[in-house]
Amino acid sequence: MTTLAQLDRGQSAQVVQIARGGELAQRLLEMGVTPGVAIRFVGAAPLGDPLEFELRGYRLCMRRTEAEQIEIQLS
Repeated sequence: MTTLAQLDRGQSAQVVQIARGGELAQRLLEMGVTPGVAIRFVGAAPLGDPLEFELRGYRLCMRRTEAEQIEIQLS
């Protein structure tokens, strides 16, 4: 399983699923992180957390632990 947290800067992927349900999954779905969406890793803060992604025409920052819950397929 490859996760969103494993992408290199500038690399793109397609979201397959969010590994865990619950509040985190619901919040990510509400922010547009849905199965099938294309997502690109933009960069990370100086200490490596949070991570910045681009999807659906906007940028989204999330914690590394959150990105580790999102399964992807490389583009």
